[in-house]
Amino acid sequence: MTTTTTENSRPYTHGDLSRLMGLMTGDEKHGPAATSTLDVLWVLYDRVLRVGPERVNDPERDRFLLSKGHGPMAYYAVLAAKGFVPVDWLPDFGSYDSPLGHHPDRVLVLGAEIGSGSLGHGLPIAVGTALGLRAQGRTEPRVWVLVGDAELDEGSNHEAIAFAGPAGLDRLHTVVVDNSSASHARPGGIAARFEAAGWSAVTVDGRDHEALYAAFTAPHPGRPHVVVARVEPKSA
Repeated sequence: MTTTTTENSRPYTHGDLSRLMGLMTGDEKHGPAATSTLDVLWVLYDRVLRVGPERVNDPERDRFLLSKGHGPMAYYAVLAAKGFVPVDWLPDFGSYDSPLGHHPDRVLVLGAEIGSGSLGHGLPIAVGTALGLRAQGRTEPRVWVLVGDAELDEGSNHEAIAFAGPAGLDRLHTVVVDNSSASHARPGGIAARFEAAGWSAVTVDGRDHEALYAAFTAPHPGRPHVVVARVEPKSA
């Protein structure tokens, strides 16, 4: 786990994230989209993912893909807290020459595995990443992808869900942050859609860190795993 210190030489904590996000100003912040992911991202980076600034080129690292890239403020705050990017970059978020764009750029942001933001891309890429690692014989790296519930309106995601279950991609993990943004309801809820395709599925409170950790680390032999993290509905 990476230890990063603040100005007063103590490790960053979850309590520092609001201040770090507050450094990012300007238009097109997509604040509600970012805030909805904050606790999920923190638990993943603080307690689950085997990643760090020193491991970005390690072939055995875990891969985290932010499909919900149109609201990256929380992502940038967590990356700064964990030492991937300098805190000094945050106030320039979204400016013309800032590496921290309104969508993450994998070429400019250390630790970003994909350039993202277009709805429906991340989960199919995650499926391909898991398949690629399997083809290389790499059994240790886990692939994680964070999507929003509205992304599940996109057909590309349904194809990815339908393929991953029967393919037994048990190194694939999806987190759906559900802030009631989807346009099309699903009989039985989001988890039922994944379960019907052979996935392991858990639905939890997306603000409860212990519940998130337990769901993220639940065993799911032979099956991909999805965690539906419910948060407060997105405000208009």
